[in-house]
Amino acid sequence: MARASSGLAYPERFYAAAAYVGFDGSPNSNDKDIGSRFSNDVALILYALYQQATVGPCNVPKPSLWNPVEQGKWKSWKQLGNMVSAEAMRLFVKILEEEEPGWYSRASNSVLEPVTDVQMNHNAIVEPIIENRISFAETKTISAENGGLIETQDIDVVSQGLGSVVVYDQWTSPPITGQRPKGRYEHAAAVIEDKMYIYGGNHNGRYLSDLHVLDLRSCTWSKVEATVESKLVETPSPVNITPSAGHSLIPWENKLLSIAGHTKDPSETFQVKAFDLQIGTWSMLNTYGKPPVSRGGQSVTLVGTTLVIFGGQDAKQTLLNDLHILDLETLTWDEIDAVGLPPSPRSGHAAAVHAERYLLIFGGGSHATCFNDLHVLDLQTMEWSRPTQQGEIPVPRAGHAGVTVGENWFIVGGGDNKSGASETVVLNMSTLAWSVVTSVEGRVPLASEGLSLVVGSLNGEDILISFGGYNGHYNSEVNVLKPSHKSTLQSKIMEGPVPDSVSAVHNATNPTRDLESEFEVGQEGKIRETAIDNFEPMVCGILRDNITILPSFETCCVSAVHNATNPTRDLESEFEVGQEGKIRETAIDNFEPMVFRMSYLIYDQFYFFHLKLEYTQKSKGGENCEHILAMLKAEKEELESSLNNEKLLSLQLKQELADAEARNTDLYKVLQSVRGQLASEQSRCFKLEVDVAELRQKLQTMETLQRELELLQRQKATSEQVAINAKQRQGSGGVWGWLAGSTPQNADDA
Repeated sequence: MARASSGLAYPERFYAAAAYVGFDGSPNSNDKDIGSRFSNDVALILYALYQQATVGPCNVPKPSLWNPVEQGKWKSWKQLGNMVSAEAMRLFVKILEEEEPGWYSRASNSVLEPVTDVQMNHNAIVEPIIENRISFAETKTISAENGGLIETQDIDVVSQGLGSVVVYDQWTSPPITGQRPKGRYEHAAAVIEDKMYIYGGNHNGRYLSDLHVLDLRSCTWSKVEATVESKLVETPSPVNITPSAGHSLIPWENKLLSIAGHTKDPSETFQVKAFDLQIGTWSMLNTYGKPPVSRGGQSVTLVGTTLVIFGGQDAKQTLLNDLHILDLETLTWDEIDAVGLPPSPRSGHAAAVHAERYLLIFGGGSHATCFNDLHVLDLQTMEWSRPTQQGEIPVPRAGHAGVTVGENWFIVGGGDNKSGASETVVLNMSTLAWSVVTSVEGRVPLASEGLSLVVGSLNGEDILISFGGYNGHYNSEVNVLKPSHKSTLQSKIMEGPVPDSVSAVHNATNPTRDLESEFEVGQEGKIRETAIDNFEPMVCGILRDNITILPSFETCCVSAVHNATNPTRDLESEFEVGQEGKIRETAIDNFEPMVFRMSYLIYDQFYFFHLKLEYTQKSKGGENCEHILAMLKAEKEELESSLNNEKLLSLQLKQELADAEARNTDLYKVLQSVRGQLASEQSRCFKLEVDVAELRQKLQTMETLQRELELLQRQKATSEQVAINAKQRQGSGGVWGWLAGSTPQNADDA
């Protein structure tokens, strides 16, 4: 038996904190003393929260610019806006506890509080403190048996770590001790034996290779000094293995397997690293076969003794949608060429396995957009399909994290490059129905990208644990959520008029299911699923007792067929039975013609069965019921087969239409890009044509000048020839004159 101080409730706890800080007019109320104990920013926010909690919103005039201290106080108070007093009190105490974790133990020396005898592992039910829609449990001081005070702890977490959290379906931030890891995202996490391991990640553009462990029972962080296994050195020395981000961490036997991931070396091959928890060493696993290309942002899912790797982004930033399987027993790779239409290339998606047979892929992103589609791969037939999602379908996101608890798949975080996804959603993998578990507000770690999510089991209950993420800054906070029981989640999912196509999808993913579902509508319109192990004894018993059940049976069948073929109906059809046992459809809205004809066809068939059975009962007095039952079952199976074929055809057409629309969108983007390129080339071509025209004009000018030059040269040559001829004639005349006895008049004539 331990002695525990019950602590102070609000607002007394706030006033105790204010008195400790010195904001209550006590002798300790000194601005200089407060400024020396806290930084300027913390002192201002504490002052503003105290004023908001005691006075209310700031309505005082703005101080003079000559008084910067008062102006800073006024500005801090004004920024709180219309924050309610209770929230200001909570934040005041929370900030004080972050700055001085032991303040309450020091302040409680002068405060007398009632002391009660409690068990150390007592799970007290308390009202959580809601802050930005994230639940934080109230902190209280626990005294040990020797009278010493343990560090201020969460009232929901006493000596049992995370196992004593009692608030369901709400995120809580428990107090964590030890050396907290550096803030990061795109890291990997795994749980082995009540310990959560965190490895690698990205911080400020740098890849990390550190390994940390959080003890889930004591809520204590510690760093693992890992070594690398070496064949050359007998005693391995503590060195870091290649830093990476965007990898996956899979627990296998007593090892942690780190799969793939981005590294600084673009030539790095696909890595499979193993950390031995017993000897604390990293080693590289030698695999056989053709490994996939190196990548990050992929999904790695453990199915039995194999790892299924899908998608991701390689070192050249090329998005992938290939599928590979690694057998962990033989360490052999196998590339799978699945049939059907696979998901588009993507990274940052989430994957889960259902019934050890169906691989589910949700969300992810490409270079231009994010997705919220759901794809299913049958691991036995290796065939892709894209089933119809039900319920509140999540918004498109990438960088989210997912974990399964039974048949429920929880998705947390992620974003679309604009804002983080604030909803924590859950998918029932049997019905493929989505629902929202809880939601947060503001830029909190739970609404960030690249966070990790694991599930731990403490005190016989499952607990979701998230860590890290990036939402403008790198987070290192730990948040936990205790999901409610499966029946509670089931009721949340199935509440309201859910289409019967959900059960059809469930049967498609559970082909060996022998149970049939009968949906009964209660007084409040909620649907309750009643499992009937064997349909035949019920019908036989009804026939033997000569009870006329066909009108209600017809109503049930026709209504079920109508609901199953109208998953998107706006107004459900209501069938009423008249006095003569005939069925009248009273309300049909937004009903497809094909399904409309099908419903009437099935109605006619069932009505025919009714007449035939009624006639048989009257004529033979209820005998031969086995033959009638066999005939009814055969007709029923034939109709169900036809209905299933029509459903499959409709789903195929819808899938082809969606794929065609996706291709059309992609082609339109390509067309726009080509148009832009053509416009650019046209502009360039026009400029070239202008340049060619100018060059032609210059060439013509040069040709004209050439012709003129040639003409001048010919004229020059002609002139020179004329001058030569003239000289020759002059020389010839002088000789004849000499012969005639005359002399030249002067030398110039010669």
